[in-house]
Amino acid sequence: MANHFEEFRTKMQAAGLSDAAIAAFKKNYDQLVAGVTGMVPEEEIDSATGLPSLMDLPSVSPSEAKTLLSQTAVLKLNGGLGTSMGLEKAKSLLVVKDGKTFLDLIAEQVKHMRMSYGSEVIFTLMNSFSTSADTRAFLQDKHPDLLQEPFIELMQNMSPKVDAATNKPAAYPPHPDMEWCPPGHGDIYPSLLGSGMLDRLIEKGIKYLFVSNSDNLGATLDLDLLSYFATSKKAFLMEVCERTASDKKGGHLCVRRSDGRLMLRESAMCPDADKKAFEDIAKHKYFNTNNLWVSLEQLRATLDSSGGALGLPLIKNKKTVNPREGSSGPVFQLETAMGSAIECFDSAGAIVVPRSRFAPVKTCSDLFVLRSDAYVIAEDATVAVAPALLAGGGGVPLVKLDDGFYKLVDQLEALTPAVPSLLSAKSVTVKGPVKFSPGVVLRGDVTLEAEGGSAESPAVLAAGEYDGAVKVGAPAPAAVPA
Repeated sequence: MANHFEEFRTKMQAAGLSDAAIAAFKKNYDQLVAGVTGMVPEEEIDSATGLPSLMDLPSVSPSEAKTLLSQTAVLKLNGGLGTSMGLEKAKSLLVVKDGKTFLDLIAEQVKHMRMSYGSEVIFTLMNSFSTSADTRAFLQDKHPDLLQEPFIELMQNMSPKVDAATNKPAAYPPHPDMEWCPPGHGDIYPSLLGSGMLDRLIEKGIKYLFVSNSDNLGATLDLDLLSYFATSKKAFLMEVCERTASDKKGGHLCVRRSDGRLMLRESAMCPDADKKAFEDIAKHKYFNTNNLWVSLEQLRATLDSSGGALGLPLIKNKKTVNPREGSSGPVFQLETAMGSAIECFDSAGAIVVPRSRFAPVKTCSDLFVLRSDAYVIAEDATVAVAPALLAGGGGVPLVKLDDGFYKLVDQLEALTPAVPSLLSAKSVTVKGPVKFSPGVVLRGDVTLEAEGGSAESPAVLAAGEYDGAVKVGAPAPAAVPA
């Protein structure tokens, strides 16, 4: 394939992108032109075994915690708009529980940590051009004490789309902004370098960076984990959870035989012949939570030795230049994932954490559970599984709402003016438009099916306790006696 990188360099320079952003794009583009498939056959990897566990770590002392916190920064990925849930502003501004947004809870966690240990904790949001203004305005209004310049914001880069037919920069004169796309969260590394944020943090004495997604409220700054990472002297540490049957289609952690390095293998990297082994959760036990710990000094050294860009595996997405217009011409969007950096460091590791540290809100079903009594907000602003659930030996119930009626947040809120009690539920499936009245309690394995109805005139579930299969019509069915 022809290489037209110099045309991309000129375009990116004209847009004001940093040398680090251009170097990172070049790594991706060179892989595209070389026809790198990224396939990782089973014969080239071994299972990841012998990982330490957070549950076995010693507790950090208050004095050690204060010292470590003064050397730590927290970075939340905050570039998403939540469009899959029907949102048009930063997803972190969605109210998730008790009138608080993701960003409220994150801010309160940081402030609680500062107050409890009398130690400054640097807080940074990695914003995109779509989320910067909204989140800054929100913080100015609600949490102005967190607007600590120049550390509050790390701006995500843009990546030029590649014309799939020519490998040249995509052109779309009707809307030139559509010639660009987000580069994926692997962009965190060139953004830290190119913006000068990496050097500023190191100059301030910051050694450790904790990175996680803003929509994962389980990803808190755990002090025992911080202490473990600091004493391990590792460059990079990934939090992983044990895979279950529901995770078998997703990526997993493994060990590359050629050099013994940990790496991530996503489903797109697995040859069809190896799909059975890929989905074997007894063999490949762990998945990436995207909660990462990074040594800033070792990150800078690794970037320096690799020409200013990490060699992250390419994620090649084929789209149309105008995503809303199928005839607008095919393009490649070149992306990377930040967790893939685990294979780029000489000293990288992984640690097994409880599932409670991986509680992302990706769908309205997730939001439904989070807003219920299955979760509580603790004094330190962390969101935790309700003590009553833990005491009963159960877990958070699996909820599946009908995407035809609950996919978007405004649909969910119209049908759930009052979220039912889930403390005694094991699983909940909702088929059709069911509107929940106040006072609904769900027990065991529940399937609610609307008999008729529409989004405008849904079936109404009256107050009461429900178990098993329930037909919901008009008038509402009688409640099962308590």
